[in-house]
Amino acid sequence: MSAFPGHDVLSFDGDDLFSYRLRGNISHTLNDSISFNFKTLGKDGMLMHAEGSQGDYITIELQKAQLIFQMSLGNSPMHPVDSHTVVKLGSILDDQHWHSVYIERFGRDLNITLDGETQRVQCKGDFDQLDLDAEIFFAGIVYNEKSITHKQSFRGCLENIHFNGINIADLARRKKSSIRFVGKIKYSCIEMPYVPVTFSGINNYLLVPGVPVKLKMMVSFKFRTWDTVGLLLYTGFAHSLGSLEMALSEGQINVSIAQPHGKKLVFAAGYRLNDGFWHSVSLVARDNSAVVIIDEDEGAEFKVNYEFQLRTGDSYYFGGCPKPAAGSGCKSNQTAFHGCMQMISVDGQPVDLHRMQLGWLGMFSEVMFNVCAIADRCTPNPCEHGGRCYQSWDDFFCICDMTGYKGETCHKSLFKENCDAYRVSGKLSGNYTVDPDGSGPMKPFYVYCDISEERAWTTVHHDRYYSTKVAGSSPDQPYLGEVNYLNASWGEVSALANGSEYCQQRIEFSCYRSRLLNTPSGLPYSFWMGRNNERHFYWGGSSPGIQRCACGLEKTCADPKLFCNCDADYQQWKYDKGLLNFRDHLPVTRVVVGDTNRTSSEAWFSVGPLQCYGDRNTWNTVTFMKGASLLFPTFKPDRSIDISFYFKTTSRSGTFLETSGNRCDFPLRHTWDSYYEPFWEDMWYRCRNFIRIELNTTTELAFIYDIGNGIENVTVKSPFKLNNDEWHQVKAEMNVKLARLRVDKLPWAIRNFPLQTYLNMTYDQPLYVGSAEYKLKPFLGCLRALRMNGITLDLEGKANETLGIRTNCTGYCERPRLECQNGGRCVERYSHYTCDCNGTGFEGTFCTRDIGAYFEAGTWLRHNIFSAAMVAAQEFANVVNLPLLVNNLTREEISLSFRTTAAPAVLLYVSSFSSDYIAILLRPDGTLQLNYQLGKSPYIYQLTKRNMTDGRPHRVNITRDYRSVYTQVDYYPLVKNNFYLWEEQKFDSPKALYLGRVIETGVIDPEVQKFNTPGFSGCLADVRFNNITPIRDIFRPSNSVGVITVKGSLVESNCGAMPMQIVNLPYDMDPWYMGTVFPHVHDDGLAGIIAFIVIFLFLLAIGALFLVYHYFHRYKGSYLTNEPKAIDAPSSSKPGAVRKEQPLPQIEEEGTKSE
Repeated sequence: MSAFPGHDVLSFDGDDLFSYRLRGNISHTLNDSISFNFKTLGKDGMLMHAEGSQGDYITIELQKAQLIFQMSLGNSPMHPVDSHTVVKLGSILDDQHWHSVYIERFGRDLNITLDGETQRVQCKGDFDQLDLDAEIFFAGIVYNEKSITHKQSFRGCLENIHFNGINIADLARRKKSSIRFVGKIKYSCIEMPYVPVTFSGINNYLLVPGVPVKLKMMVSFKFRTWDTVGLLLYTGFAHSLGSLEMALSEGQINVSIAQPHGKKLVFAAGYRLNDGFWHSVSLVARDNSAVVIIDEDEGAEFKVNYEFQLRTGDSYYFGGCPKPAAGSGCKSNQTAFHGCMQMISVDGQPVDLHRMQLGWLGMFSEVMFNVCAIADRCTPNPCEHGGRCYQSWDDFFCICDMTGYKGETCHKSLFKENCDAYRVSGKLSGNYTVDPDGSGPMKPFYVYCDISEERAWTTVHHDRYYSTKVAGSSPDQPYLGEVNYLNASWGEVSALANGSEYCQQRIEFSCYRSRLLNTPSGLPYSFWMGRNNERHFYWGGSSPGIQRCACGLEKTCADPKLFCNCDADYQQWKYDKGLLNFRDHLPVTRVVVGDTNRTSSEAWFSVGPLQCYGDRNTWNTVTFMKGASLLFPTFKPDRSIDISFYFKTTSRSGTFLETSGNRCDFPLRHTWDSYYEPFWEDMWYRCRNFIRIELNTTTELAFIYDIGNGIENVTVKSPFKLNNDEWHQVKAEMNVKLARLRVDKLPWAIRNFPLQTYLNMTYDQPLYVGSAEYKLKPFLGCLRALRMNGITLDLEGKANETLGIRTNCTGYCERPRLECQNGGRCVERYSHYTCDCNGTGFEGTFCTRDIGAYFEAGTWLRHNIFSAAMVAAQEFANVVNLPLLVNNLTREEISLSFRTTAAPAVLLYVSSFSSDYIAILLRPDGTLQLNYQLGKSPYIYQLTKRNMTDGRPHRVNITRDYRSVYTQVDYYPLVKNNFYLWEEQKFDSPKALYLGRVIETGVIDPEVQKFNTPGFSGCLADVRFNNITPIRDIFRPSNSVGVITVKGSLVESNCGAMPMQIVNLPYDMDPWYMGTVFPHVHDDGLAGIIAFIVIFLFLLAIGALFLVYHYFHRYKGSYLTNEPKAIDAPSSSKPGAVRKEQPLPQIEEEGTKSE
């Protein structure tokens, strides 16, 4: 049966073939098309071959059940190049199923399609035409004097063979004269009677009945598998004479014969039988003898002669034993076999698997009939960077040894990007391996790292370090000196330079009557080439774009009219040398010398090693200040994804990056019918591949993706907040086995994928950085060092400040348009900023509104500096004479404002667990006094000489730094005072802060005690002792460490202070700014003029009518009278009383009323 009934089918048995004679015995084509179908059970075989006399050839064959296409478009003996093109496609093509092949060539562009999967390649070589001679062979080759190496002929069926529009199979069927036959070809494809069975379950087995008590056992079958272990066959002998077990172990067949009272007989045969191909096994056993033949190789049969007795049993278990094994008679401890079997024969009779499938014969469990469901997970090789792939029935794993990479698919590099990364990790100078593109395609290579505390120089050596002599070169035939770097290609060294902050390379040219750059304006005789093979016409010590040497810049050349020493063309040795340090041109790849062909001309050149330092990729930083995104070209991963970057933000959420694509073919959106648009919209989203990394909440960061299995995510839950405006590192990875995500040093969050060999990671949309598509869920903050599959994205190069994206991490707090006042802390929001007034005695947008309280006489407030537990511990230490829990201060900052009309009073008092204290006192005469006791005696300083009880607000600021005390009251000058040298400079163990009155256990300094009654009455505001703000903590409670106690009546008040005036407040930050309104003048051209004329004429007509009406009716309804005019009488209503201005009550009056 053919794939399509009625089509041209040919069948081959391995000994026959046919050929097609070309018209005119020659063919010259620029374009070719070849197509055919095939099916086979053989893993090797020639499908098609043709060749030409000029080295052209084309070969299509099966090798190890894989389709191999080979082609050469010829070669020239004058300029030999590698023109051999090899393409490998598919695997396990020996499955007796039809496979379609379609090949089309356009010059050197080649498209090869196998079973609908297309691979596009470009043929090697310099030619575009395929030149063939004489014949094209199918299913084999007739070998002659110029034949290629012997190839195995094809065994199977070919169908619908077409070559450049010619139906070759039809010509063969009709036996045309252009067809030559070798052997006897059949024109039908007979289905093979072999029925495969697949063992794929945990407890799979196939029970085949046998004839018991026979003296000779004969079992044969074919199998294929990837597993190294598994039970192939188990049978028990009759009369309890023992059992025979055949199993795979490490890819070979182990046969063990157990005897009831004797030693178990064990022997092995074969090698690497778990290679996925079909292997035949034949076992013949009788008393004292057993023979095993593998793959029908009778010359390599394995014979065992040992004393044992055999009588066949009635059951043969293939692939495993039933579970539980009790009662089944199958007593093997081997694991179940996973793979395929066919052509099973017991006692010389084939087993009818169709009857077994119907339940008419034997028993089975967890097997599939009529199919071999083996899958090749190592083709194409999922292991990257040269990793070796090994597989089992349902999985694969990669061996990454000696590749320089690690991970599930050998994707991640073992080495750092440059020497600077080794410096940061604490390494010392020495030889290291670097991998500048990380997981990218470039290989790691050796460099020398010169590491100091400040920087690390990376040095790459090459073969042009020592001088090279050049003679006999001319501009037409110059000397081309290639610079071959040790262990690295030009591309790999260029990647190192591109990622460095600074690079330099020394270059020197010594000349004897040999010109260099041909200055001042001629074409250079010699020059150097750098990255991307670009020519550069400046020399060491000069700059790009200037055709000069170092002496030309310094004006020290041998000839002042020229810009290079060697351009003077003197018959004496001169030299030009210097450093090349324009990083984007380095490394030096070639030096071209073209003026040494004259008499006595000679030149020498040398190039120093490439030296670089720094890492410009790590600090490639941008700040997102609005809902915007950076667009990069479509991200095209191969088989794996790895993404890394750093971020810092104060936002609760935001999308870092997103890219997407469609995995389904849809009609264009504008062609959707409106009725079916919801359907197409839903299908469009269902078929959308995407990856996205986003901050979901303040503690959750997610890697979200859809690779064909629906929307899934990997989420890291952090124990700390991620929007704390600190740098955090993110790493996201995805391969065919898993997806994982990591933040900083937290454990990896991992999501394992179901067993598969392919991920749909095809994207066709741009890569969005900073938001999702359509600017959804934007990220506000800083982003740096974004790297995807080894490529660092140039964020700074894409930044656009007009869109709200600026270079570097510079938010609003770096240069705020208006500073936060009174010690308020600027909080960066990136789209704006706010002021954190915690730790101050103020509130408001810019921390300008006072927070105060009105104290009645006798009201006091206590703020424990230590918690209650700490206070109890300190008190206990004092009682039992234990060392105190030391919390000594060498610096204090105190500020407050007050308003009162009564004195004396204690404004502020700070006690301690020792005798130290701080007190701000209001003396009976209304002056202010500061008491500072550090040690045994107090330091007393009079802050003011005038009366401060005038009912007006006053502000006090005090700062102590060791023995220096700075004080300022209101707007008077700052005053500095110093303690005596013998005074203690530490404030020992502060205990509590008091306002209004001191209620302290223990002894209080009499100087303070006499001002302590009746207590302060008035208003206190903006009170702060270091980071303690007691009044704020009362009225604006937060997570205050201390415990606050209030006795008496305490009422919030701003103490009558006027709000601070903020000058130069930007309009967009002023909530009361209404904006300046300018009348908008429309200029609509002629239409505006016409409208103006019409309106003018209309108004003119109305005015004329009014004048006419007034003229004719000016006397109508009027008459004269001689009555005297009435005198206006005064109004009887009283004038409204003037409203007196109500003054604001004084603070003391408020206190009186409250009583």
